[in-house]
Amino acid sequence: MASRCEVFNSSAICFPSSLLKKPSSHAAFSPRTLLATNNGARRRDSTRLCVVAMTTVEAIEQEQMMSERPDTLLRDSEHEGSSADAPSSMRAKFEKMIRKAQDEICAAVEAVDGCSFREDSWVRPGGGGGISRVLQDGNVWEKAGVNVSVVYGTMPPEAYRAATSTSGIPVNKAGRVPFFASGISSVMHPKNPFAPTVHFNYRYFETDAPEGVSGAPRAWWFGGGTDLTPSYVFDEDAKHFHQIQKEACDKFDPEFYPRFKKWCDDYFLIKHRGERRGIGGIFFDDLNDRDPDEIFAFASECTNSVIPAYIPLIDKRKDTPFESKHKAWQQIRRGRYVEFNLVYDRGTTFGLRTGGRIESILMSLPLTARWEYDHCPQEGTEEWKLLDACKNPKEWL
Repeated sequence: MASRCEVFNSSAICFPSSLLKKPSSHAAFSPRTLLATNNGARRRDSTRLCVVAMTTVEAIEQEQMMSERPDTLLRDSEHEGSSADAPSSMRAKFEKMIRKAQDEICAAVEAVDGCSFREDSWVRPGGGGGISRVLQDGNVWEKAGVNVSVVYGTMPPEAYRAATSTSGIPVNKAGRVPFFASGISSVMHPKNPFAPTVHFNYRYFETDAPEGVSGAPRAWWFGGGTDLTPSYVFDEDAKHFHQIQKEACDKFDPEFYPRFKKWCDDYFLIKHRGERRGIGGIFFDDLNDRDPDEIFAFASECTNSVIPAYIPLIDKRKDTPFESKHKAWQQIRRGRYVEFNLVYDRGTTFGLRTGGRIESILMSLPLTARWEYDHCPQEGTEEWKLLDACKNPKEWL
């Protein structure tokens, strides 16, 4: 079974090609896309394919690489000129927000690092596409990625249930589920062991009524979060990071921060070790319990909070002197990062099970990691302090 992978969940989410609508012979790119792809010519050398050997191998849906990034990844009828009351209006607003955030966050990272991101842009024949930016082996970051994507398609209810934490569609009754998904996803792994890793992801999802289910309403929801994964805990850094998350939440609801902070602690748990991946932040999913414009504003505020929450910590720690033992501990903690992402992260595991594009799914992983047999830091050491914080989540504020 071939698959199509898009950056979407807390790392990435992939839908098998067989779950997505096949474009008809009349399907066309937008005028912007046609211009950027040399009048729409599909050259074999600019196409990336993903193949997974399964019991039944189906036709591969092609991904057209772009020489220039498109002005919009939306279909022509849905970009910013749409009516404010149209269902596509939120799609346009969300894409505009994440594209702007990608530019600003990458610029902030480049200003600190001194190196530039590599950019890959691609579109899908049936609509949608993505822009991936990765900075690898820089001066400050070992690996940093900031990706955006827009996805159109259909999926069976089993895939819907894997893509969301809800189970509202009865698998034995519903048909294929039309969906739209858009998101920004990022992970940044710095070189200095005293500088923390950060992950953030914000996304918007829509589904229409499943085939064969009459009268079912159109569904939509927002999800995302921002969390910090240090190798060494500095209380002032943790407080700064969580304070920025709380300020973003408090602008909309004073109950958001405690609710989403606990959700984050619960989600990023490495169950087989009984410890968290890091020291948390905020995380939420399936959020649709109030006006969509209000939740959109909240997701935008959280996205805009990434730079003030994270970059000051990098500025403070990136040049801290360190020894080989500090680097070894960082590598061990990155091993924990890998374990969580490959075993428990909903987006990553879904993508791997469906044979998605590996470069997109594993963008979140560090260049290097380490596993030592039965490694136990001595109680009272700085390493033990970090491990204790991961096993016993703290209230930093």
